[in-house]
Amino acid sequence: MSLSDGRVREIFRGLESGDGAAFFEHVADDVDWTVMGTHPLAGHYLGKRAFREGTFAKLGEVLTGGAQLHVEHVIVKGNQAVVELHSLATARNGMRFDNHYCWVVYFYDKTIVRVRAYLDSAMVARLFEENPLQ
Repeated sequence: MSLSDGRVREIFRGLESGDGAAFFEHVADDVDWTVMGTHPLAGHYLGKRAFREGTFAKLGEVLTGGAQLHVEHVIVKGNQAVVELHSLATARNGMRFDNHYCWVVYFYDKTIVRVRAYLDSAMVARLFEENPLQ
């Protein structure tokens, strides 16, 4: 099956509905995931577990309803997709975490094997400054 806009949106539907497990079924266990920037979530994560622990788990501690990601745009070329997302989340202290993301996603067959994620680093830094991890 070739990669298409519809297929990518279908994969990301899990994130949009709050079902991270459904999304991560499409991510390789040994995924190479880089979150760009100089903020508490930034880093190079080797493996699905490392990525989830370094990002989603931390966000889950400070965002009352999780990241609440929504896909805005998808561009597909060959085995790559550029996915623009935004979050409409609220932090423990009431801060609105309306961040925007751009993920460059690489697929092998139907599985995500590499991601470079870009986001508003200043907003992430402020989120954790005002809502420290416990």
